[in-house]
Amino acid sequence: MRVLAISIVALALAGCEDQASGGGAGSRDHITAVGSSTVYPFTTIVAEQFVNGTPGTKAPVIESTGTGSGMKLFCEGIGAGHPDIEAASRRMKPSEFKACAANGVTEIMEIQVGLDGIAFAEAKNGPKMTLTPAQIYRALAAAPGGRPNTNRLWRDIDPALPATPIQVYGPPSTSGTRDALTELILDSGCAEVAPQSKAMKDSDKDGYAALCNRIREDGAYIDAGENDNLIVQKLQSNPNAIGIFGYSYLEENRDNVNGVPLNGVVPTYATIADGRYPGSRPLFIYVKKAHLTAIPGLANFLKTYVAAWGPGGPLTAKGLIASPPDVRAAAAAVVARRTSLDAAELK
Repeated sequence: MRVLAISIVALALAGCEDQASGGGAGSRDHITAVGSSTVYPFTTIVAEQFVNGTPGTKAPVIESTGTGSGMKLFCEGIGAGHPDIEAASRRMKPSEFKACAANGVTEIMEIQVGLDGIAFAEAKNGPKMTLTPAQIYRALAAAPGGRPNTNRLWRDIDPALPATPIQVYGPPSTSGTRDALTELILDSGCAEVAPQSKAMKDSDKDGYAALCNRIREDGAYIDAGENDNLIVQKLQSNPNAIGIFGYSYLEENRDNVNGVPLNGVVPTYATIADGRYPGSRPLFIYVKKAHLTAIPGLANFLKTYVAAWGPGGPLTAKGLIASPPDVRAAAAAVVARRTSLDAAELK
C-alpha cells in the first residue's frame, strides 16, 4: 500500500509537470510574468541580468497588466498557456487564492521582493502642497463623512490649502497601487473624519466600502491607466494637479516632479524603509511551484531576483526600497526551500 501511495503521488507530480510544460496550449521555452506596473521595472532588470548570466536562454516575457488583472491571468490555470509569475504591489487576497485553487493552482510561492511607497507628486512648478490622509480622503472619497463630495477646490477642504481645482491623476481599479491607496491612505483618513467607520469595518463591509473606499467619479480623480510615466507627463502639462504612483517613478523623475509630504513626511528611501512615510507598502512576486521544474530557467530566475534585491543592488538603484534584513532572509528561504503560501496567512 505504501508503494502504491508513493506511485500515485509520483504520477500526480509528473502530471502536474507535464501540464505546466504543455497544459493543452503547447510547450513553452521561456518565462512569462504579468502584474503590477510598479514591480514591472524591477522584474525587467532581473530578466536582463538573467539573460546576460545564462547565454542562449530566451528572454522572459514581462507584461505590465496591473496587479488585479495579473492575478486573474495567473489564477486561470497551470500550463504553458498561463503565466509563471504574478508581480503584485499588494498582497494576494484570500478571494484570489481561492480562485487559483479552483483552477488547479494550488501550490504558490509568495516572495516579498522589497518595499515601495505610494508617492503623491506634483510638478516642479506646482503649488508645493503638503497633505494628510484626512485631507486626501475629503478630496477623493465619493461620500466623505457619509455626504456626497461637493469639494471642488483644495481650499474647500482646508483654508490653508491653495484655491486650485482638485485634480488627481491616479491608478485604475485593477491596480495594486489603487488597492494600497485605499488601505494605507483612505482608510486612515476615513477613520479620522468618520470615527463611526471603525465599528463598520467588520459589521457592515458594504457600508464601510461606500463610506471609506469608494472614490468619486465626477472628474476630480482621473483614472490614468497603468502607465505611470504618463502621469508624470500629465503633471508637467498641468502643474496644479497631483499624481499618484509608485516611489520608483518619483525617484526616476526627480528632475521633473516633487514628492508631496504626507503628515509632514517626504517620500524618500529612508522614510519608506523605516515606515515613517504613511504610504509604505511591501512588493511581491507569486510563483507557481508546478512550473519550477517544467519551465526552463524559472528556478534560476528566482535566484537572480534574490541576488539583486539587497541594499546597493541593481534594483535599489532603480528605486526599489530594500526590505529589512530579516524579511530578505525569509524571502530567500522561500525561494531556496520552495515553500508554499499558507492560505491561513492571508487576511
